[in-house]
Amino acid sequence: MSTQQLPANTIRELNESSEPVPFYEALRKALKKRKVKIDSVCPPADPVARRILEEYGAVFVADKKVKPPPVCVFTTEEQVAKFQEEAGVKTEYIAYDHVELQPEALKHLLKAREEAQKEGLDITPRDGAEAARRNYEDSVRLWNSRFEPALDYWLSQGRLTAEQVNRLRGLPLSQQVAEVLELEKTGIYFSKDLSKSILYSIAAPGTSQHIHMLAFDVNEFENPRIREIMAKHGWFQTVLSDLPHFTFLGLKEKDLPKRGLRSVEVNGQVFWIPNVVGTHPGLDK
Repeated sequence: MSTQQLPANTIRELNESSEPVPFYEALRKALKKRKVKIDSVCPPADPVARRILEEYGAVFVADKKVKPPPVCVFTTEEQVAKFQEEAGVKTEYIAYDHVELQPEALKHLLKAREEAQKEGLDITPRDGAEAARRNYEDSVRLWNSRFEPALDYWLSQGRLTAEQVNRLRGLPLSQQVAEVLELEKTGIYFSKDLSKSILYSIAAPGTSQHIHMLAFDVNEFENPRIREIMAKHGWFQTVLSDLPHFTFLGLKEKDLPKRGLRSVEVNGQVFWIPNVVGTHPGLDK
């Protein structure tokens, strides 16, 4: 994810040409084809894992040519390394940076870039190599880049005590994420601008689509033609408020509602998110 975000109040639902099926219905169908059950991917007793699934879960209904993660939340570098090795990694040098993605994702990114260049445009990585593949430690570092400043801010505002801040810093990551999401229900937000959930600003450790090697942050995301070209080649914006972030689903846009995804417009940009009622503040009111 990147730091380029939009205020939550600019979000509106789009009219669907076809009614999207419920996300969990589509997910069960997709996982069944892979002989996997939802409970093994995201345990129902883990509210954080289910929240992550409903925020970033588009990858689980992607084309069969890519490998989705085996869990909603990776907890160690070893788990991530094993998954990335099994998924396969391809590398391409783009605009002075090495871009690493799953083979199918990279193939279609290069096709999109070739089409853009024929029109005098380009598709390049935002923030260098970090625009694509990341490891577990990258996700922890990025989490802390939001978590630590927010702790300092809410302490200075008197919303958190020094004792609470020290306790939060000392928690294991899984508990830390859970408690941050609980605090956000009270208006103590941890996003970069402190106005919305941290999940709209950065992925929780071990959950990023960049770890799955199915995400690419695009410098030229503001150009509507670039967004059209990316979509044509199976790349869609799937993380609300993270504008440069594109997810490789390997599907045609017309088929996304069948995969349990609904379209939402944010300041003229279309995001495809899991069709789960009650998940995204501001969307289901």
